[in-house]
Amino acid sequence: MALIFFGTPQFAVPSLKALIDEKEDIALVVTQPDRVKGRGHMLSSPPVKELALSYGLKVVQPDKIRNEDFYKELRSIAPEFIIVAAYGKILPEEILNMPKFGCINVHASLLPKYRGAAPIQWALINGEKVTGVTTMLMDKGLDTGDMLLRSELEIKADDNSETLFEKLSELGAKTLIDTIKGMREGKIKPVPQTGEASYAPPLKKEDGKIDWNRSAEELFNFVRGMYPWPSAFCYFNDERIKIVRSQKSEFGIQKEAVPGRVVKASDGEMIVETGDGFLVIEELQPEGKKVMSAKAFLAGRKLKEGYDRFV
Repeated sequence: MALIFFGTPQFAVPSLKALIDEKEDIALVVTQPDRVKGRGHMLSSPPVKELALSYGLKVVQPDKIRNEDFYKELRSIAPEFIIVAAYGKILPEEILNMPKFGCINVHASLLPKYRGAAPIQWALINGEKVTGVTTMLMDKGLDTGDMLLRSELEIKADDNSETLFEKLSELGAKTLIDTIKGMREGKIKPVPQTGEASYAPPLKKEDGKIDWNRSAEELFNFVRGMYPWPSAFCYFNDERIKIVRSQKSEFGIQKEAVPGRVVKASDGEMIVETGDGFLVIEELQPEGKKVMSAKAFLAGRKLKEGYDRFV
């Protein structure tokens, strides 16, 4: 029986590729419309579309999915499953009820934690040590459907959103294949979500503003969760600076905190005081320039230790 795949960004690509490698009958790939991106304002195709077309799969990019003609096209396939991985739109009940065995969603968290659009970023921001992927049967709620399979992944100290996206997208692909096989064999049964739910709302550009009153531990996690988008940022002499990579520091005893104060700007090292502890700035990006090391940043500026501040 045929499958329909809904997905858009790079996160969904390994799941689609895994289905292709398993020689599943993918009757249709549904993805978001092409968008204008970048400074050149060039029309860009979603990564899922590019992969699907490279394998000769049929692709549709409806502006609206609540459309009777679109419903008819899906019904004509009579899908066994509809697979959803980061599609970007909420599916109406009309679509959820179409597949023989339901709509399977690949979600990048251990549900019921981090329901919503940005589970990877928020897991890092909140300092989680373990995350993972959950496959679930979709219902009309926001990531509230019955769970099918969960796969855990340890979050490393050097992980950021970029590296964790890649790891979880690959884990999601494997978990999806195991889920489909298990459901066909009757070995995997849906189970309700249990435990306290939490939410991971979408991030906006302004959410990246650094609050230096927070602790060094919190800011270390914040920088990791915000990279590469929307990026953690602050200001120095009215210049917008993105903080790309940082580390907690045992710089010294903190008597009276002055959050944002530069306490060291020498020997190629830059350390900033926080509301609780010190943060080493390892890589940063001044506005309009490339990412650079703290050493390169300091080479072009004279910062006064114990006086200059990031705000």
